[in-house]
Amino acid sequence: MANLNGDSRAMNPTRRFLLLSLAAASALPSAAHALGPSGHRPRPAPFPDIPYASWDDGEPGYLLYPGDEIEVATPTAPELTRVVKVGPDGRVVLPLVGQVMAADRSLSELQLQLVDAYATQLVRPVVEVSLKTAGPLKVFVGGEVGNPGVYDMPGDIDALQAVIMAGGAKASARTGKVVIIRRGPGGRPLSRAFNLGKAAKGSPAVAPVPLRRFDIVYVPRSTIAEVGVFVQSIRDALPISFSYNFGNAYVN
Repeated sequence: MANLNGDSRAMNPTRRFLLLSLAAASALPSAAHALGPSGHRPRPAPFPDIPYASWDDGEPGYLLYPGDEIEVATPTAPELTRVVKVGPDGRVVLPLVGQVMAADRSLSELQLQLVDAYATQLVRPVVEVSLKTAGPLKVFVGGEVGNPGVYDMPGDIDALQAVIMAGGAKASARTGKVVIIRRGPGGRPLSRAFNLGKAAKGSPAVAPVPLRRFDIVYVPRSTIAEVGVFVQSIRDALPISFSYNFGNAYVN
């Protein structure tokens, strides 16, 4: 899959269901090859290992996303200053330069991009970009929880609070090995395990894990390897290609 390319990818449950169904169908062997040489059905291939980078507790740089409201100030041409919202396709519309891709850019990256764009219309343009209002910060919660899905963060929350928002962990959950995945630099996924059971009991030995935009909280039933299937299943839930880079493959 391609990385950020400006295409609009609005959540479409029907499309996601069809894609997942087609993928599942293409993976099924034909009736003639369903059984192995011994007459027994062969074991399915294990889900490929995902190369995760080391976890980093540092605050990730802010990247713009649809719904964010920004101010684009042009001190050398104040009549062009605008407060605009990043559209569902990730773009903003500005005078003289038209549509400009803003999503998945930092404020400084977008500022340099706009300086180049305005340089074709103005002499030595000065552009200042600032964040006015951040759009909804979403997290994914899946696995053995009451109501898996995408949730808007009501402020700063941690992994335990996210699981509670999703209806709590089921009795079948492996709460000692909850997985948290974060999009790191270059889209590289960061992964860590979290003891949700001890955190729920208020254990001082378990520090809460603050969540960031698009973090994935996965509560497994039996094995952490199940998280790979969940990560693949959320690719169509993002309105733009805000990709996780798994080596040579992207999940978006």
